[in-house]
Amino acid sequence: MAEPSASCFCCFCVEEANVAFKEVWGKYDGEIQEPGCHCMNPISTHINGPLSTRVRESAIRVETKTKDNVFVTMVVTLQYRVLKGSEDKAYYELSHPESQLQSYVFNNVRAEIPKFMLDELFISKDEIARTLKTDLSAEMAQFGYEIVQALITDLEPDHGVKKSMNEINAATRMRMAASDKAEAEKILIVKAAEADAESKRLSGVGLAEMRKAVISGLHDSIQLFTGDSNSGIGQQEVMDLLLMNQFFDTMKEMSGNSRNNTLFIPHTPDAVADLGGQVRNCFDNTANKKQR
Repeated sequence: MAEPSASCFCCFCVEEANVAFKEVWGKYDGEIQEPGCHCMNPISTHINGPLSTRVRESAIRVETKTKDNVFVTMVVTLQYRVLKGSEDKAYYELSHPESQLQSYVFNNVRAEIPKFMLDELFISKDEIARTLKTDLSAEMAQFGYEIVQALITDLEPDHGVKKSMNEINAATRMRMAASDKAEAEKILIVKAAEADAESKRLSGVGLAEMRKAVISGLHDSIQLFTGDSNSGIGQQEVMDLLLMNQFFDTMKEMSGNSRNNTLFIPHTPDAVADLGGQVRNCFDNTANKKQR
């Protein structure tokens, strides 16, 4: 056994955060030596110790299997110390407390982990740690040790399983991204179609209003020219004149707008009269059909 940090014949000292044990003729007399300076009979008395009362930490790696047959390596970190008032038990009843703790951790963890699936295991770490602390506290208290805290500081599946989990997660996220991208493209297409439909509707409304204005203007022009009985101008001549005017306006607009496609039409003055005749024939045929 180790001796106290300082001794001189009939006196000895115990350092702070340590205790020592006095034996008389080889038997522990039940008196715990607290930190400080103490006297003893050097002939019959022997001092054992010291025993640290500080909180100690031990990291234990445990390999076990989950409910879905996946091997995982778990690191359990235990923080423990000597129980106040039970220092003699801690000193005399356990020779290697860390080995004893390791055995209890192996037994407890390998009994608890197979109850969980791998995904559940990551969620239930705190629950497992609490169970481990409760069980270890009950077991180690009889040997004079207190479990201050039990922590699961690492949980690592087999490398192949981890790689597969990452690939599954990546594939899921890629599928979600593809779905979101397709949905965004769908919205763009639908909105473009709605905009095109609205544009065409408004274009139709504008075209109808334009034609209405043109017809109204033609009507007023004909009335203006034919209203005077002394002018000698008939409706036929007015119609030809207006068609000629519309023809030249169209040619001017086409030449001034580079976006229009090229359109080849008869552009001599005689062709205008022919076009007017075709329009009149169309109106006459429509009137005849209505009379029938």
